[in-house]
Amino acid sequence: MGNVATLFKVYVEAGMEDSVSNGIKAMNPKSIQMEEIGFGIKVIKVMFVHTDEEGSTPYEEKLKAVKGVNEVEVEEQTLL
Repeated sequence: MGNVATLFKVYVEAGMEDSVSNGIKAMNPKSIQMEEIGFGIKVIKVMFVHTDEEGSTPYEEKLKAVKGVNEVEVEEQTLL
């Protein structure tokens, strides 16, 4: 069993960036950064490190549950 790093791209409702960011920080991610993708649309890129047994689905579900999140997608996943 190994460790896996999963990078999520979280699409956020306009004006909810700070609230969503604070909600995600409470989940203790490995890294978090805000990125503007154009026309004022911002996404939050979040990385979690977990075991391969655990999988990324629980993190994806928790991210989707944060108020102000429109969509969550896995951008990258790699074994450490």
